[in-house]
Amino acid sequence: MTVVFVHGLGQQAASWDKTKEALSGSADIFTPDLWELSAGSEVTYDHLYDVFSDYCQSLSGKVHLCGLSLGGVLALHYGLEHPEKAASLTLIATQYQMPKTLLKCQNIFFRLLPGKLFEQMGLTKKEVIGLTRSMMDLNFKQRLSEINVPVAVVCGEKDTANKKAAAELARLIPHAELSMVPRAGHEVNEAAPQQLAALLDGFILRRAQVSLNRSAAR
Repeated sequence: MTVVFVHGLGQQAASWDKTKEALSGSADIFTPDLWELSAGSEVTYDHLYDVFSDYCQSLSGKVHLCGLSLGGVLALHYGLEHPEKAASLTLIATQYQMPKTLLKCQNIFFRLLPGKLFEQMGLTKKEVIGLTRSMMDLNFKQRLSEINVPVAVVCGEKDTANKKAAAELARLIPHAELSMVPRAGHEVNEAAPQQLAALLDGFILRRAQVSLNRSAAR
């Protein structure tokens, strides 16, 4: 079983370390660094999706994708474009239709911050602003009914900016499961790694067993 963890904006691959440590069972776990994948090219959403898609396609067999925020958007996009490759999706604090007003306000705020604060992201301030600007027109709402793989929608109980979108994702995606993580904010993988790992164990491992049973029955 192959699991790919996809970090959010402002995070790095290491943001999943505590979650990985708390997982039970055996799996081939991959945590790509999005900024390393896109290094050397203009940081736009389209380019980021292309290199992420190529990365997933290079892995053997089907993949269970688990993404947070920007990582969740990439996982959702990939699941829509490659249903034959995605085994399941876990979408944490994920928007399916970009909130333009929020992104514009966020970019205004980013412009006021010193450039050094962005260095820990692995991007420059200009790249972060350019990336968020390139995402403004993303809207997957009309395609959510196409998803035919198991989906877990996850949101921190205190993540007020994404709770509504989480509920809508769970409603619009066939057979999706919604889980709220108590006392957690936006970055569930860092704030509540053990709770998230327990949720993933229950969701991914259960789905993997269903797939094995189906294969054995053929």
